[in-house]
Amino acid sequence: QVEVVESGGGLVQAGGSLRLSCAASGRTFSTFSSYVMGWFRQVPGKEREFVAASGSNGDNTVYADSVKGRFTISRDGAKNTVYLQMNSLKPEDTAVYYCAVDTLRIIPATVTYEYEFWGQGTQVTVSS
Repeated sequence: QVEVVESGGGLVQAGGSLRLSCAASGRTFSTFSSYVMGWFRQVPGKEREFVAASGSNGDNTVYADSVKGRFTISRDGAKNTVYLQMNSLKPEDTAVYYCAVDTLRIIPATVTYEYEFWGQGTQVTVSS
């Protein structure tokens, strides 16, 4: 079992920045670096959509076209934590952001069903 906890959401004006954090726990430190870590987001009435993911050992980062060039995913193995740095935020980035863990694959997936463990989500609101 892997526990996932997000933090760092909040209210920001358009053009501003936020950094989300996702801490994973419940398994040995030595396995965290092997996990695929992903970020998704969801607004009411819509499906959860892919934002970014970091492959096993931090290889192969992938981004949704809508955030490419503005968002950056990174990971700190010493803290079992993955980050999502969000710059140049837009009102359409407003959503609940979820962190997800895939312990079975190496290459990051962009679909929700490939991820086994999920956090509770953190709200990001971008005002115009």
